[in-house]
Order: sequence, then C-alpha cells, then structure tokens
Amino acid sequence: MNLEGKVSLVTGGTRMGREIALALARQGCRVAMLYRRSRSEAEATVRAVRNWGVEAMALRVDLARAEDLDRAVPSVEKKWRRLDVLVNMASMYERVPLGGLAGKPSGRARPSWRRALNTDLRAAYLLSLRAAPLMRRTGGGRIINFSDWTAVSGRPRYKDRLPYYVAKTGVKGLTESLALELAPAILVNAVAPGPILPPAGLSRSENRDVVRATPLRRWGGPEEITKAVLFFIHSDFVTGECLRVDGGRHLC
Repeated sequence: MNLEGKVSLVTGGTRMGREIALALARQGCRVAMLYRRSRSEAEATVRAVRNWGVEAMALRVDLARAEDLDRAVPSVEKKWRRLDVLVNMASMYERVPLGGLAGKPSGRARPSWRRALNTDLRAAYLLSLRAAPLMRRTGGGRIINFSDWTAVSGRPRYKDRLPYYVAKTGVKGLTESLALELAPAILVNAVAPGPILPPAGLSRSENRDVVRATPLRRWGGPEEITKAVLFFIHSDFVTGECLRVDGGRHLC
C-alpha cells in the first residue's frame, strides 16, 4: 500500500504510538491519534505531523468504554471520508496478583480484569468491525493489532499478569480470525513486542537481567516496532500473521 494521501487511526498517543504516527506521516499519511489521559503527548504528535504539511487530529477516547469507541471511526470518516490503516496498539499492562482477581460468588469480574479485556481485546475487536466497511468502500486497507511476545509464543513467563496475558492471547486469535473474515480486501496482522523500551522504575539489576535474557543483548527501541508496522502496511501478500519483535527473547 502506498501511504500518500491515505488516512490512519492509531490508538495510544505516547512512546511507540508517537513513533508510528510520525513514520506514517513521513510517507504522506494523515493521522488520527486516540488518547485517554495523554492529551499533551498526543497533541504534540499532531503538531509535529502538521509541521510536515500532513493533516492530523487527536481524539480523546476511553477504549474501555464502548460508547467512546462508537464515535472514533465516525469522527475520522467525517473529517476525511476514508480510513485505510488502523493500528490497535493501546494497552493496559497492570500487575495484578491472582488473589486480587477473585470475584464474589456472583461471578462479577474485578475491575482489573475488565480493564485489560476491554482495552486490549474488545477495543481492537470493535474498532476493527467499525473500520472494515469504511476501508472496503475505498478499496481495502490494513489492520495491525498489538499482541505480546509471550502470548504469541504460548508461554506465560511472568506471574501477576493474568488479565494482560489472556487479553493479548485473545488478540492473536482475533487477528487470525479477522484476517480470514476480511480477506481479500483488508489485510490483518499483529505485532508482538518483546523488550522494546525499559518500563518506568526498572532497576539496574532488572535491566541487566532483561538484556542477558535477550539473545541480541539489548532493548530494541521503538524504531523496530515501526519497521514491523510499515512492513505489514506495505506488504500485499501477508495476512493473519503475528510477528514477534523481541530480539530472540522467545528462544530462551
């Protein structure tokens, strides 16, 4: 796909989301950024895109709320009359001990479980369903979801991440199923990041442990995720794939 004059929607306005938005804009693609709390970061990205002469906008959307999701794609359609690329990368990465997930006998899910499933999985599902008719109207498109290297490897590695792992495993299944359902007009793939950026508060010893456990012996950096996203956008014959970008971490 040639991105010149196309329109993209990116969920998540900070860190890697910013890098992806800027990479799309460099190739002439208009960008809509969805954010929940990071308004200043999303608006800074929009300004950077506009400085290159490319149109952009930021929309405040809580991905955990279905009513918010309902207005995201229509807002893009109203402004630009098309949508060509959807990047579902916003994520909740919470540490939740198993004891904190135990619900009452009524079966009501704890908020942390709902947040993870709604933000990481349901949002990608609903946005994809809303984007597909608009993409088909202009000849097709690309949907790129974000899973996780552990989920794609089928090996949970870390305790206290149950909602996150389940949601990201669901994203893999969603990607494969949507790829079949939406072919041939819309190609659907997923990126599964590994050690890309050190999380806030990581100690020196923890950082060393991650680097030692990664065959390529370093953190990847957001540019490696951007390369994967652009590969899926430009490819015309890859769909239903989940690509681990983890420096070989899954091999250990």
